[in-house]
Amino acid sequence: MDAKIESGLTEPDVVVLANLFNDIQGWKDKQSGNKQSKTTITRFKQSSGDEADIKLLTSYNNKDDPDFVPTVFTTWDDNHIHPVLTKYIVKPYSRIAQKIVRHPTDVVFLTHLTVIFTTVVPSAIYLYLHFNYFHAVIHTAWAGFCMGPFTLMMHNHIHNNGILNKSFSWFDFTFPYLLEPLMGHSWDSYYYHHVKHHHVEGNNPDDLSSTVRYQRDDAYDFMCYVARFYFFIWLELPLYFLRKNKFGLAAKSALSEYGCYTFFYLMATKVNFRATLFVMLIPFALLRFAMMVGNFGQHALVDEIEPDSDFRSSITLIDVPSNRFCFNDGYHTAHHLNPRRHWREQPLHFLKSKEAYRNGRALVFHNIDYNMLTFRLLRKDYMHLAKCLVPIGSQIDMSLEEIADMLKTKTKRFSEEDIRKKFPARKGHDDNDFDMFGQGRWVMQRVVSMITGRFADGLEAPRIEKTK
Repeated sequence: MDAKIESGLTEPDVVVLANLFNDIQGWKDKQSGNKQSKTTITRFKQSSGDEADIKLLTSYNNKDDPDFVPTVFTTWDDNHIHPVLTKYIVKPYSRIAQKIVRHPTDVVFLTHLTVIFTTVVPSAIYLYLHFNYFHAVIHTAWAGFCMGPFTLMMHNHIHNNGILNKSFSWFDFTFPYLLEPLMGHSWDSYYYHHVKHHHVEGNNPDDLSSTVRYQRDDAYDFMCYVARFYFFIWLELPLYFLRKNKFGLAAKSALSEYGCYTFFYLMATKVNFRATLFVMLIPFALLRFAMMVGNFGQHALVDEIEPDSDFRSSITLIDVPSNRFCFNDGYHTAHHLNPRRHWREQPLHFLKSKEAYRNGRALVFHNIDYNMLTFRLLRKDYMHLAKCLVPIGSQIDMSLEEIADMLKTKTKRFSEEDIRKKFPARKGHDDNDFDMFGQGRWVMQRVVSMITGRFADGLEAPRIEKTK
């Protein structure tokens, strides 16, 4: 394992990673009298121990503590900014912003909203009035840069019914409808798919974005996975709610999705097609692909023994893109354990729950994000992933080769027989549902097969059999 701590990590991530490295070093020292440890540690920071580290992370989040640190920017921490700018600009702004956002730690949300409303919005308006391709390309590139933080800001918004102080509830409710079409989203679809669907199913077979029916280190299966979401989610999500007898959600999800498509169509045909292409349609296409790549990486490594465990069907990443720029999105296992936990609490939760993660045989990685993890899986580069794994519990005494072999077992496709055995029927779920959700996957396999000329082994339409 490469135990180097990346320079761009947030301070809480540095604390967590140093703590884990300290655990590994302690295990190495303990075992050195019996056998040579197989994990090499390069120390860049010495952990102060669990109790001290937990106390430190707690102080960062407590506004009444002298060590409280609100997040103002994603790119810079306080110690990266000149003291004069901090004293006369950043701190006064932070004091005002803390009265506007819901949580004092979340000044960065107001920062992002300000940036988007002062750059993306006026740029989009100007493109509709005076279109030119150079401006359009720059606009789309900038909007694409802002998409990740915006999406994870909305992730917090949809899980906690807003991000601003209740005094600004009118704006908290309104701004998503203004910004979502400009940032690659369709109205409310993220909420209906992610909160009302994905977190209900939790990557189990009924989840329309579940990875369990795919060979998760295979490019062909990955193409089928992405294509199914691209071309069928507009239909499958309302049908999912209908199958679950959630008729209100079915109607609302269909109305929001189809209403946004209608809005795109009218803006393209009645206002300005070229501007709509660069302002709305290209961001929409890019974000949907990015979200499925990310979700694939979050749930690509699924335990073959206990795949319905949150500890074993999702992962934890301690990296810069996920946690610095996307509000601790790397703590995905923690998020599934409690979807409403505040994003700043994720590192603290992880340290407090280390024993549960060890016992659950959870997977923790560093120096790799979800996109690169997906890329490495599709290349079957398990040795690189093994080097990125931060071993915990029984994983500590495994060699890199053993870790790589272990990771390979986590990407195997689950057959329908496996699904019936590993995912026992729950209330509101039955075997017929499992087979029905295979239909969309089967259709996309056929489409991708015709395009690529490759046919999956044993490709056949899922059969629906009545259970007795």
